[in-house]
Amino acid sequence: MKIAVLIKQVPGSESPLPLNSTQTWVDEPQVTYTMNPPDNYALEEALLIKENVGDGEVVAVSLGPERVKKVIREGLAKGADRGIYLEENSQIETDPLSIARSFASVLQDENFDLILTGLQSDDAGMGQTGVLIGELLGLSTATLAVQTNIQDEQIRVKRELESGWFQWVKLPLPASISIQSGLNTPRYPSLKGIMGAKKKEIRVIPASEHQTAEKTQTIKKVFVPQTTKKTEVIEGNADTAAARILEILKSDVKVL
Repeated sequence: MKIAVLIKQVPGSESPLPLNSTQTWVDEPQVTYTMNPPDNYALEEALLIKENVGDGEVVAVSLGPERVKKVIREGLAKGADRGIYLEENSQIETDPLSIARSFASVLQDENFDLILTGLQSDDAGMGQTGVLIGELLGLSTATLAVQTNIQDEQIRVKRELESGWFQWVKLPLPASISIQSGLNTPRYPSLKGIMGAKKKEIRVIPASEHQTAEKTQTIKKVFVPQTTKKTEVIEGNADTAAARILEILKSDVKVL
């Protein structure tokens, strides 16, 4: 069983998030980065599948500037067998289709049985990369996976739907699966794993070999929402007050 796990490096939940001068992204030198939490669950699921099958290879794959090698090493310390690093020399890529094309161009020659991604990233939160990779590579695809089970040349996936409903689907391998947070308990790197990660291979793919100039989506501005407080005293009879409250709930609060 050969499994690729896509890992993204994102700003930590407790990190300050100052914006850059153009207000198109955060000021990166002042941000503390960590492994994207949903991807951590995807990595753990890949390691569990390999252990249950009894054989295989788990490959940690990441795209970004030089700093993302840190999360690849973290994945190797937890048990991944090797890493693939896609260099990114220009501004941080935010177009999900461009990102998926970069990954697909590298992954297609590896012939993975499974490609696992976290459901979405904690920064941009697009939630599209895993689905797009499945489409680009012609793989069976499932999202919102909360349980997996390998059966011969197939994988059974339990998907989380709305209102407490779940769905079991069976997909042929190879497949691209987006993992929901909480389906397992991610492990911590052991001292032995940390030391061993230094000797594991990280294959470097230059930006010129995977990046495309074509963009279909860009982020024009990032900003902090401005909050205001406003108190309104509603006067009149009960019918007038009820009508005004209903109007506020519809137009201002937008809960109806």
